[in-house]
Amino acid sequence: MPVSNLKSQLDALIKLQEIDTQIYALKEEKEAKPQEIVALEAALESKKQNMADLEKKSLDLQKQRKEKELELASKEEEVKKLEGQLYKLKTNKEYQAMLQQIEEVKADSSRIEDGILELFDQADEVKNEIAQEKTRLGEEENKTNQQKKQIDDRVKEIDERLAQLDAGRKRIIPEIEENIFSQYERILHSRDGLAIVKVKANSCAGCNMFVPPQVINLIKMYERIITCEVCNRILYIDEADS
Repeated sequence: MPVSNLKSQLDALIKLQEIDTQIYALKEEKEAKPQEIVALEAALESKKQNMADLEKKSLDLQKQRKEKELELASKEEEVKKLEGQLYKLKTNKEYQAMLQQIEEVKADSSRIEDGILELFDQADEVKNEIAQEKTRLGEEENKTNQQKKQIDDRVKEIDERLAQLDAGRKRIIPEIEENIFSQYERILHSRDGLAIVKVKANSCAGCNMFVPPQVINLIKMYERIITCEVCNRILYIDEADS
């Protein structure tokens, strides 16, 4: 292959690599977008679960209060019943014992009332927490929707840019001989989108391994495609660096 022809082939590969580098980066970014949406939705779901927990706590407090109110009503009924029996008692000892029993039931009632008041206070606190959480949750939902829209918009931008790059790629490919293009494509797919790299400071820019002087001389001769002995990428010399 003539020197000028191989050099033009390498120049075309370099241009193609510039496009493919962008394509690989954009595709990688696009592939990460669904996971970003999943993460946003998971974070929002966690906040919704916190709201659900608060609402459940509120219902539990209501249930406890109703149970205590029933218990209090039962105690009050018991006091009335005991007080109704006082006139039937015949001895002072029995009368005093009944009064003691009534006082004990009233003391129980008082403790139950205190418990009910405490539950009211807790319910008010939870009610306030729910109101605040609803506001925060609304803000988070709006923020999440905006972020998801930004991701969707970015995906559209990536698709548009990929279409442009693909068009540019198709314009360059006809300049490259089929066997050279096949070699390039094979390396491109096996080396994470990087098939042709420069030699700089006697090192391969793909794997940073030392490139012997005799190999550099072979590259400069433009007689055949030279690849790195370590990473197998196509090597070229940037004359601007020489």
